[in-house]
Amino acid sequence: MKAYVLHAVGDLRYEDVPMPECPASDWVIVKVMAAGICSSDVPRVLTKGTYYFPTIPGHEFSGVVCRVGSDVGASWMGQKVGIFPLIPCRQCAQCREKHYEMCEHYDYVGSRRDGGWAEYVAVPVWNLVPLPDDFSFRAAAMLEPLSVALHAIKRIQMPFNADVAIIGTGMIGISAAQWARLLGANHVTVIGRHEDKRPLVEGCGVNYATAVDRSYDFVLEAVGSSTAINEAIKAVNPGGSLVLMGNPAGDIQLAQDVYWRILRKQLTIKGTWNSSYDGLNASDWTEAADAISKGKVQVENLISHTFPQEELRRGLELMAEHRQPYCKVMTIWNN
Repeated sequence: MKAYVLHAVGDLRYEDVPMPECPASDWVIVKVMAAGICSSDVPRVLTKGTYYFPTIPGHEFSGVVCRVGSDVGASWMGQKVGIFPLIPCRQCAQCREKHYEMCEHYDYVGSRRDGGWAEYVAVPVWNLVPLPDDFSFRAAAMLEPLSVALHAIKRIQMPFNADVAIIGTGMIGISAAQWARLLGANHVTVIGRHEDKRPLVEGCGVNYATAVDRSYDFVLEAVGSSTAINEAIKAVNPGGSLVLMGNPAGDIQLAQDVYWRILRKQLTIKGTWNSSYDGLNASDWTEAADAISKGKVQVENLISHTFPQEELRRGLELMAEHRQPYCKVMTIWNN
C-alpha cells in the first residue's frame, strides 16, 4: 500500500509499505478515505519529529472497516467510521475514572504509532465511532478537531448567556465558537489577525474581530503562542476565566505586567487536552457526530483546501509556509 512515512525530521516520503496487520484480536484494519492535516502535524513532520522513526503520521481520518480481528464482531465489516486516535492504557488512575484523555501511559495513532496518512491503518475496535451511510468521509475526518473544540468549551463551564471570546481562527477555534453559541453563549467573538477569515467566521453565525478591543468574562486561547496568551490574559474581565487550548510550538513567555494581571484580576485559568471518549458510550465524540448529522454545526465549509493523497505534501507546505489563507486542509484517499 501507499503511505507517507516520516523517516526523520523533515524527511517525509510517499512510498510503498506493507499492509498493516491486527496486533491483537480486538483490533481492525480501516481503509482510509479522508485524512486532515492538523496544525500540530506541521512541526511534527518538519521540526519536532514523532516519538520514533519511521512513523506514518496522521490522526484526523475516517474510513471503512475492511478487516477485523478474531474477537471483533463481523457486523463491523464495511462500517463507515471515525477514529479516536488516543489509545489509553486502561490501567492508570485516570483511566480507572474513565478520563481516558488524561491517560498517563497512552499510545497515539499518528505520532506514537502509525497513523492515517496511509491507505490502510490498524486501530482498536474500541476507538471506532460508527457512522451512518450518509455521513461524509470528509466530515468524519473532522470529528477529532470538532470534539477537541467541544471539550474545550465545556471546560469553560460558562453560564447561559455568557460573553465569550475565542482567540484563534483555525479549524478548532472556529468550531469552538460554534459550540459556544450552541451551548447558550449570548455573545461569541472570534479574534484573528486578518480580514480574510471574516467571511468564514461570520458564515458560522458568530462575530469576528481583528483586535482585542474590549474584555470578556470567558476567553478561550486557541493559538498556543506567547503573543496570543498574553493578549488572552489581558482580554479577561476581573474574576473571569481563561482556558488554554493552543498547542505551543516552543516555550511560552509572559510579560511581568501580564502575569500581575492574573493575580490582580484573580483569574481562573484552566488547561484543556484532547476530548472525552468512551467507546460507544456518550462522549464529546458522540455529541459531535450527532451535531454534524443534525446540521447543528458547520464543518465541511471549514475545509479550505482539498488534495488527492498523492499531493498531501502540497497541503503540508501550504500550511507551513502560509502561502495563502487556510482553515482545514483535507486529503482524499483510495479514490
